[in-house]
Amino acid sequence: MSWHGKHDIRCESVPDPQIEHPRDAVIRVTSCAICGSDLHLYDNFIPGMTPGDVMGHECMGEVVEVGPESRHALKVGDRVVIPFTISCGACPQCLRGNFSVCERSNRNASLAQKAFGRTTAGLFGYTQLTGGYQGGQAEYIRVPFADKTHVKVPSNLSDEKLLFLSDILPTGWQAAVQLGIEETDTVAVWGCGPVGQFAIRSAVLLGAKQVIAIDRVPERLEMAAAGGAIPINFEVESVMERIDALTDGKGPEKCIDAVGLEAHVSGHIDSMYDRAKQAVMAESDRIHALREIIYLIRPAGTISMPGVYGGLADKVPLGALMNKGITVRTGQTHTQRWTDDLLRRIEEGQIDPTFVITHVADLADGPALYETFRDKKDGCVKVVLKP
Repeated sequence: MSWHGKHDIRCESVPDPQIEHPRDAVIRVTSCAICGSDLHLYDNFIPGMTPGDVMGHECMGEVVEVGPESRHALKVGDRVVIPFTISCGACPQCLRGNFSVCERSNRNASLAQKAFGRTTAGLFGYTQLTGGYQGGQAEYIRVPFADKTHVKVPSNLSDEKLLFLSDILPTGWQAAVQLGIEETDTVAVWGCGPVGQFAIRSAVLLGAKQVIAIDRVPERLEMAAAGGAIPINFEVESVMERIDALTDGKGPEKCIDAVGLEAHVSGHIDSMYDRAKQAVMAESDRIHALREIIYLIRPAGTISMPGVYGGLADKVPLGALMNKGITVRTGQTHTQRWTDDLLRRIEEGQIDPTFVITHVADLADGPALYETFRDKKDGCVKVVLKP
């Protein structure tokens, strides 16, 4: 699945990946997925893509080739999930468990430094800013630092139960964990896409008193309700009034922004302002959901932001953020920090990640399914592709 410009994803033949470094491995992909953050590339809201870049950062499969410095950790035939965050395992950040800000895995670190001030980790299939690594929506993928960038998985569980260890399951889990949820807390989740769904179930599993889910897509709200959340459809009722009613007028202690830079909402002045500025390239990110969270959260509350942001945003209510004493936790997911525990929970039946899958198709059907997923047609919540 190759990127060729805005709304132009093609399924085409590309050269097979090869071992380029002694710590590499090559994986035959058995399952991969389209992620909500792939849509930011599809819509061309994040800079740094070049024509022909292979998409995708959620994949798993079988090891078919191993570089000499990874043979202590991997062998041909191993079944593995590939985390979307590429980590060396030995730099100061990796040693602290901060795998998504690995200091060594971004081979385009100078570009990241210009954009972010300091480099972050390399990511699969996600722009030149994060290394320009070819992604996993393909028959094969080269994995750098493969001795550390893998999760070995058992043979007795289906791909569908394991695939999301690559990203959205640990992303939703981290979003909830970094809130420090207590049994008296109300947790409100903005955005009921795949990450939001896993964040909801994680918050429930971590013992929140109640979980509130905000979206406008009926199928997603139904899925959230099935996971234990109280749904709010922001197109048919007031989010503020409903949240006030559920929290005695005080607001939720903990909030999750699982929307990110493409907040879709109509009839709000701030949203119209964002769209106008984005159209003339005066800002990159639409942040209606984040503004609403800052306004509605209880003072001294905590915001967790798994939703992806790409650049610059305007009209951030810093006065409310500061004066209310709000803590903000952000970041790409430190995937490998969570995968051992989450794999155990899957094996024990605490979590069955397959609930989020609505579409399974051949890789060749991917271009059409990008559009289906983006437009939320046909009840689409999560797409799994089979190379």
